[in-house]
Amino acid sequence: MLEGYCWPPSVAPGDEVALHVATDGGQVRVEVARDGLDREVVWRGEVDARAHDTPPDASAAGCGWPAAGTIPVGADWRSGYYAVTFTAGDERADAFLVVRPEPGAPRAPILLVLSTCTWNAYNDWGGPSLYTGGHQVSFERPLAPGFLVKPEPHERKAQSVPDREALGFFAWADANGVSRWSGGSGWWNWERTALRWAEANGFAVDVAIQQDLEDVPGLLDGVRLYLSVGHDEYWTWGMREAFDSHTAAGGNAAILSGNTCYWQVRIDDDRRTMTGYKYDAGEDPVLGTADERFLSGAWVDRRVGRPETSTIGLTFSHGGYSRYGLGVPRASGAYTVWRPGHWVFEGTDLRYGDALGLADAIVGYEVDGCDLTTGPDGRPVPTHRDGAPDSLEILATAPAQLWAQDQQPSRYAHEPGELEHVAQAIHGDDWATHVDAYRFNHAVCGVFTTPGGGTVFNAGVTDWAYGLRGDDPVLERVTRNVLERLSREGG
Repeated sequence: MLEGYCWPPSVAPGDEVALHVATDGGQVRVEVARDGLDREVVWRGEVDARAHDTPPDASAAGCGWPAAGTIPVGADWRSGYYAVTFTAGDERADAFLVVRPEPGAPRAPILLVLSTCTWNAYNDWGGPSLYTGGHQVSFERPLAPGFLVKPEPHERKAQSVPDREALGFFAWADANGVSRWSGGSGWWNWERTALRWAEANGFAVDVAIQQDLEDVPGLLDGVRLYLSVGHDEYWTWGMREAFDSHTAAGGNAAILSGNTCYWQVRIDDDRRTMTGYKYDAGEDPVLGTADERFLSGAWVDRRVGRPETSTIGLTFSHGGYSRYGLGVPRASGAYTVWRPGHWVFEGTDLRYGDALGLADAIVGYEVDGCDLTTGPDGRPVPTHRDGAPDSLEILATAPAQLWAQDQQPSRYAHEPGELEHVAQAIHGDDWATHVDAYRFNHAVCGVFTTPGGGTVFNAGVTDWAYGLRGDDPVLERVTRNVLERLSREGG
């Protein structure tokens, strides 16, 4: 038995990180390596660890294990994601820490903010996650196998078969000894790929975790480009405030993510736990109080009153699934390009109606869209009825669909269908008369500008980064256009 985690998970250069390790083997070797384009080992050591029980409520309240030792973070350690590897005999366990940029110090123009709230929501180590019956999950515990490291080549969640149960990744996970829930979140799937690609293409990138947006004053000062990648599903009110302040002041954002900012969560217990009632938002104790706007349900919920479209331009409620379960199962996985003359497509030779991302099927597995209609020239335009910004331009689209209750996998039988839930959250008791407005949706790739001059590019799909693993020079050029323009001064 060997398990461990780092606390705190994010530090500044020169700080210390405590190692919380449980083992029945005594001495544990520890290796810390920055994981980017190159794997750079920065520290090795040993700790004398002991066996510790896993509390019965570990998933909700944390482990509370004593520290077995510390990592002295060097003052010269670059900002980044650091893989922490524990070994004892033939056993291995994985943890992580992030060295964030120090406010006021020189920094990279791009800040990759890791989707650590989503990692926590999916993490099924030590008990229920937010997907298996829990309403509270702890950051203070190990991540289940597969979230931080996977065997390669790893299976994707998106599949091109009409399988209602969508068990392709689950079968692969079982065969490879990783968590079934690691397919939807974690460092290895998307963020690692994007960071390695960015550094290989000459971009300087700092790294932070989502909690830093609230915990570290001035974190976004001097940042030209806020970067989100993969599956950035869970945000707090304060995280949105930080993001919105950044773009309102002229800062830019590139969202290479899908299902982004769909659920509001709260971080409690001295920043150690995360609360998310989701489909059970009617049971959240803040309902009916002065704090009802912090309801831990969907951001589009009428009782929250703050649809995510006002922050990121798009919403899962007008997107849904593609190539996953019965959500458009035989889709091509490509976007159809509508506005090839936009600067995003400069140098690609894309034409009207061309397919973007076909080789790697980037349109999957969860996607965001907007309420749209056909413009006078026959191309899609936003209606803005969903709160999408006035300046939003639709660059490309692809079919998407929310699961109805009779379509979703049986493992979600305890939940309403996504389709019915969206209609109920937005319209309340009158939901049934509005449900068809969300039945046939689209993934959208779009861009908008805030009144303060910030530009937000939203790829609208979780699987964009898979196109950076393959051999798609067009998608790479689009990504390069976005990062170059939005990370430069005045971009």
